[in-house]
This record gives sequence, structure tokens and C-alpha cells, in this order.
Amino acid sequence: MALRFVFHYPETNGTDGDMLDAGPLHEVAAAAERAGFDAFSLTEHPVPGARWLSAGGHQSLDPFVALGYVAAATTRLRLLTYLAVAPYRNPFVLAKAAATVDRLSGGRLILGLGAGYQKSEFFALGVDLAERGALFDEVLDVLPLHWRGEPFSYRGRHFDARDVIALPRPTQNPIPIWIGGNSRAARRRAGERAQGWMPMPGSPELSRTAQTSTITSVAHLAELIAGVRADAGAAGRTEPVDVLYSYDDLGEDPTADADRHREAIAELAKAGVNYLKVSSAKASPAATLAFVEAFGTTYLA
Repeated sequence: MALRFVFHYPETNGTDGDMLDAGPLHEVAAAAERAGFDAFSLTEHPVPGARWLSAGGHQSLDPFVALGYVAAATTRLRLLTYLAVAPYRNPFVLAKAAATVDRLSGGRLILGLGAGYQKSEFFALGVDLAERGALFDEVLDVLPLHWRGEPFSYRGRHFDARDVIALPRPTQNPIPIWIGGNSRAARRRAGERAQGWMPMPGSPELSRTAQTSTITSVAHLAELIAGVRADAGAAGRTEPVDVLYSYDDLGEDPTADADRHREAIAELAKAGVNYLKVSSAKASPAATLAFVEAFGTTYLA
């Protein structure tokens, strides 16, 4: 599978700045499309803890509303939630938001989902953290039922849908679902029930915060990717499983040490990654647009 590139709108850390410090969303998205990126992503934190933000956590827009806006400013970019927290929402509300963005964008949404980890956010939203796995599986049950546009019934832990129907159908059939996280449960869901997997790089400390396991090397990543794709095969699935990985080593100037970055990117592709997410290390309009243009010229031309 050919390697494709995702530009992630730069995150604003802490409480002092604004989520749009990296530049007007429509301008950044249009620049990413011109530069040759294949997709554009936004994260989700509906009500993050103040302590987490003050320790370097990041703010977010509502990804579905914002990606709908991005859709209107672009024509080709895929639109990725990186990632939406599945247990935070009633699955029918989540399905409707995703179907709306997909329909309005002409079939460009990729629904990246995770189980979530931030306790204060779960408490604020009235969702039991201990139920997040079961709630995630309910979401994965409901999404295809909702999107097919036919009557269905489904009883969950906290709801009972009786002979309901959701229209309009999304443009894609189905909307691709990519599962984020390194845990065995996340990898199992990706292989057996989704179209993609989004492993998370980072230090052991970050992995502890996010309540997931650590990927220790590219060789380890390759082993895990092979396992996800083996899970898909064992489940009788024949379509390829996409894998998105985040490359966070570019700094502020992606043209610096370009040969080393090309080698690292090629190594990740050889390991089985076919989508690579990058982002500007500095969140200002000028820095963001300069990064996007320089990355496009250096790696996407």
C-alpha cells in the first residue's frame, strides 16, 4: 500500500492560548490540500481537566463540527477524527454526526475512535470509566446498523432502540472506522471490526497516562501491525487494514535533516504503516503555513 500523509491541525497546550492559534482552520486545511497531503485531522477533548491542561494537555474544537467546516474549504482531503472518544457519546448521536460530515463532504470522512482515558472527562460527561470497553463495543455494533438506513432495534446498557431508522445514509458504505490505542483490546477491535488501526507512539510515561501499552521500537511496531492484520484474516476479513502512525520528530523545520527523515519514514512504511500523521511543532499561523508548504515541497512533491 502506498504511503499517504495526514496533516494534524497543531494542538494548543494549556489554558492561556486558543485552539485556533495555529491559524484559520479553513486556510490551514486549504494549504494542506495544495501541498499534497492526503488527509486532515483534528482531536477531541470536550471537557478536559484543568489540572491536565496546566500540565501540558491540549485543547480541542468539536471535531465533527470543525471537519464539516474543513470539508467546505477543501475538495479532496480525507477528514479524520484523531481521535473521537467512542464511549463519550450515545452511539446514535455519534453515528449521525459522522454520517452528516460524510454526506456533506461527498464521502471523505474517516472515523478515528478510541476508548478514552481521562478520568475527569469521564466524570464530567457522566460516563463510567469502568464501562468504556463495553460501551465502545456497543458503538461498533450500532454504527453499521445506523448507517444502512433500514429499520433496526438494539438494546444497550443504557438505552433501548426499538424499530428505529436513520436517514440519510452516509455517502460511503461503510464510513471507514480506525481504532486508536496500543492495548490488546484496541488491536483486536481494529483487526476484527474496523478498517484501520492507529497505534500511539510515545514514552512509557505517556502510555501510562493514556492507559495503554508502549511501542518500544519500529520492529515492535511491525510485529504488532502483523498481528492486527492476522486478526483480520482470522476473522475472515479480506480487505486491507490501514495503519496510521504519528511521526513527531520533524521539529519546526521539516526540511532540516531531510535524508534522515526520509529513511525513518521509509522504515515505518516497511513496517506496514500506510498513513503517516505529521504536525507543526509551533502553533502560529505563519509557522503552520510555512511547515505545511515546506513539508509538501520536501516530501510530497
